[in-house]
Amino acid sequence: MKPERRILLWMCVLVAINQLGFGAMVPALPLYAKSYGVSGFAIGMAIAIYGLARFLIALPAGQMADRLGRRPTIALGGLISGVGNLWCAVATSYPEFIAARFVAGVGAGLIVTTGQVVLADITTPDTRGRTISIYQGVFIFAVGIGPFPGGLLAEHFGLAAPFTAYGIAALAAGVVAWFAVSETRDLQGKRAAGAGPRPAFATQMQLMTGKIGFVLVSLISLMNAVVRTGGLFAIIPVLVTERLNLTVSQIGFALMLGSVCGLMAAYPTGWLTDRYGRKAVIVPSTVLTGLSMLLFCFAPSFAGFTAASIFWGIASAVGSSAPAAYAADSAPPGMNAAAMSIFRMTSDAGYVIGPLALGLIVDVWGPVTAIITAAGLLVMTGAVFAVLAPETHRGRG
Repeated sequence: MKPERRILLWMCVLVAINQLGFGAMVPALPLYAKSYGVSGFAIGMAIAIYGLARFLIALPAGQMADRLGRRPTIALGGLISGVGNLWCAVATSYPEFIAARFVAGVGAGLIVTTGQVVLADITTPDTRGRTISIYQGVFIFAVGIGPFPGGLLAEHFGLAAPFTAYGIAALAAGVVAWFAVSETRDLQGKRAAGAGPRPAFATQMQLMTGKIGFVLVSLISLMNAVVRTGGLFAIIPVLVTERLNLTVSQIGFALMLGSVCGLMAAYPTGWLTDRYGRKAVIVPSTVLTGLSMLLFCFAPSFAGFTAASIFWGIASAVGSSAPAAYAADSAPPGMNAAAMSIFRMTSDAGYVIGPLALGLIVDVWGPVTAIITAAGLLVMTGAVFAVLAPETHRGRG
């Protein structure tokens, strides 16, 4: 097996373990936060603080990946994430829970950011869409099936149980990173040979943020995070519990079905991205993701919620790999860590903005207005990208 394929295989194992744990706590998280007797805004804060930690660690993660190496950075992230989530499970007050969520977010940020740097290291533009689609497909599938066992854990062992499961999974991911994932920093150096000395990290950031396409695709990633974390994670579980009287396990089961369908769509989407270009996939998938949120809003029954979950799973799988491929395409030789850490930082800003902003809208105007607002902004961002962003890989279509 080629080294790049072996690295991809182990990265998929790593992300499957870690994101299965993350997905396990999705149905329980807003309900767990609500158990402290707090408002909708505070429930959003329980999600946003995790994103804030990921946002703050994104650029340091890129620097660590360049200085220490990709493998130790991911392994450290698994350790920190595991400790933080186990702390969440035993927190006795809302402020303590928020602190534990921040620690868990720091660890997750190291894993997610450095993982995308590794993918940029081992790919070329001709194969990047397919490679990232495999990784993102496993990522989304693991997150999506996690709510089903997580919902069962929450129902039978209490709302804290999924956090314990995530803590154990994160520690296991750190072990996989340390013992199985090969270092890719030197591989990037070989491909950058002859390109001259690499600029300072701050200069690399300036170069990347001067590219309009890179900025816009990062904004699409930000709005996807707003919709996902503010809508799907924070609002929808509470909304369908109250309106449709669904159980936590029913919510998890529907999201799991969506992820299975998303996994099936992931590789064909990557092939389309490599064949016909990044924009041909990014623009329609952004629109479809926005529409899927409207289906959640007006689902009349469990069957309708399940259909919305399937639509969401396919749309999110289609729209997850192409933006990351576009961002990696935009990186000059030797600047993968800077490009992907900025891309992740922007996305994680949506993890902060989404739950807080949509939580405020819920408190004032209700959950349906919040979800429609987020979906509309996502579609608008996709339209701006369609008009202004240049294509980075035209493929052979």
